[in-house]
Amino acid sequence: MENYVKLLFSHDALGEGSVESAWAQKVEKGYQLDNILFYAKNYSWKDIVSAEEINGELFATGLVEEKGHSTVRVLLSDASEVPKLREEIKNFGCSSELSNVENLVAIDIPPSVSYDKVRAYLEKGEDDGRWEYQEACIASNQK
Repeated sequence: MENYVKLLFSHDALGEGSVESAWAQKVEKGYQLDNILFYAKNYSWKDIVSAEEINGELFATGLVEEKGHSTVRVLLSDASEVPKLREEIKNFGCSSELSNVENLVAIDIPPSVSYDKVRAYLEKGEDDGRWEYQEACIASNQK
């Protein structure tokens, strides 16, 4: 994992002063994210971000370049439904990551996938009481 670093993202999703870490690769313009974020908003997979070293740790400070990916978080009512959700999302052409919280899934919607179709699926699941979802970062090409 040459040129990879742990990048920290401050957020308040779990209370003030919370921090999430993600792998990123050093690139010419900054750091390119190589994880789907669970808690920090306004960043998606492959985005390039700026960072500042604080007390020996690298903290994200802003978005340098959006790469067209979008991120949504899904909190399922029943954790046993997680594999089914992940398989259904995969059929759309999306990838996902599991959280340390057993019923929380972060989903990456690549630029090649219509977010409108994914949103309709997520809204139906929410209406059916299967989960709640939150748009953490929607790419400008998907709005």
